[in-house]
Amino acid sequence: MKELIANLSKQIKEAIQIGEKAHFQPASKEIHTILVCGLGGSGIGGKIIALLLKNDLKVPFLCINDYEVPAWVNENTLVIASSYSGNTEETLSAVAECNQRGSEIAVITSGGEILDSAKTNNWNYCQVPGGEQPRAMLAYSLVQQLYLLSKYGLIEYNLKSDLDKVIDLLDDQEHAIQEEAMRIAQAFQGKRSIIYAGNDFEGVAVRWRQQINENGKELCWHHVLPEMTHNELVGWAGGNKNIAPIFLKSSLNHPRTNRRWEICKEVIQNYTDTILEVEARGTTKLEHTFFLIHLGDWVSYFISEIKNIDPVEVDVISHLKGEMAKMK
Repeated sequence: MKELIANLSKQIKEAIQIGEKAHFQPASKEIHTILVCGLGGSGIGGKIIALLLKNDLKVPFLCINDYEVPAWVNENTLVIASSYSGNTEETLSAVAECNQRGSEIAVITSGGEILDSAKTNNWNYCQVPGGEQPRAMLAYSLVQQLYLLSKYGLIEYNLKSDLDKVIDLLDDQEHAIQEEAMRIAQAFQGKRSIIYAGNDFEGVAVRWRQQINENGKELCWHHVLPEMTHNELVGWAGGNKNIAPIFLKSSLNHPRTNRRWEICKEVIQNYTDTILEVEARGTTKLEHTFFLIHLGDWVSYFISEIKNIDPVEVDVISHLKGEMAKMK
């Protein structure tokens, strides 16, 4: 896991090459809506991209993590199926329903049943390297979704140039990112972490939570501002020193959102003495997004290192899948 996290910029470079070379055929009908189907490490990319591009996309974009799809999905919906293994049962079920409705389907996968379906049905697909944990291959999912949206004419991005800037940022900041991640992991030791972020970075906050769950084997939760200031802030009356919140700061948040956090800190410090902040680096939303993702991945790894546990092991998920396979 350590090597995979360290190789994020290398993964982005490889993902760019895949995106540039991917075979693509235009949609037969106009695209009015976008749906991403995916679970876990394969699905989180959809939520991140939806918020990353919310000011660029002219059509609604939704990510689902379920067997069923919304009633509005039809022949004018672009469905992006993101399944690293290609065999995620929820995604296969959702895509089958979308296919029955005549949707435009594109696939991001390393292989499996979903790739077979893409070839059989002549769907657009991006095939990424296989054999790893899905959560360790997020760069491929994120970059391929950007390329698909660009090739369908739904966004206007100079993708290679913008992603090259992300690579430069990560390479330049790698040492500092690891140092900060270790500091955060140490501060989380023996505490329950809460990940807070501005609304546009909720996907990143979810990624932090998922990584702490899987790599760190820790329960964790997340919330976003300004919404949490209308409910969860009151819940801090039941807080204690065993809870450690961290705010993923960005200069690109709405200024009133950042001011809300400053007021929240004044309230929260009455209940815990561990309040952390981290500032995204870079100049663009894409750079801020990848910077914070990379930092969170390292935090989760260092939590596992401090606890002396295997960050890769997910036996309980394998057990669940085995039990589900018994169900007819």
